[in-house]
This record gives sequence, C-alpha cells and structure tokens, in this order.
Amino acid sequence: MPRPTAAQLAYGSATVVVSTIAMLLLSQTSTGLGVAVISAAALALGLLVALTVPIPRRRGRHAARTGSSAAAGASEAREGATGAARAPESRPATAEHPVHH
Repeated sequence: MPRPTAAQLAYGSATVVVSTIAMLLLSQTSTGLGVAVISAAALALGLLVALTVPIPRRRGRHAARTGSSAAAGASEAREGATGAARAPESRPATAEHPVHH
C-alpha cells in the first residue's frame, strides 16, 4: 500500500477531530463506553475519508512520452484524413494535373 499523501492525512485527521466533537456534543454522553464507541466511529470515518481522497497520478517520463506521441499520431492522422479529402480542390493546376471543371 502506498504512503498516504499530506492531503489524505490532513483530511482524515480533520474528519476524526470534527466528527468526534460533533458526535460527543450531539449525544451528550458521559460514560466511558459511549466515548469509546464515538471515538471508534470517528476514527473509522476519518480512515474512510482519508482513503477516498483522490491521489494525484504522477506521469513519468515514459507515460508523458507515450501520451504525447499518441496525441501527435492522432492529430497527424486527423490532419491526413482531412487533408486527403481536401487535396484535389486545394492542389494548384499544373501541367501534370490540370484542373477540369
């Protein structure tokens, strides 16, 4: 399992603190068992939040090169297809290729 990012730690910790305080205030419990249950629930909620924070994906040299070459190939293919469709109209008339209308 990869190490958690700073954002994951921050969101998870803030969730634990805020949810613990909110649940203790709302339930108005004073027993040790009630505090333990609320603390465990807040910890589980904080863990859930920390794991669902999106992790930024790093693009390595290979991924960037592959992505840019694929994009370049796709744009060349698009230009080739559109250029081939327009080629007869855009070609100037020469002795080898006279234009007949």
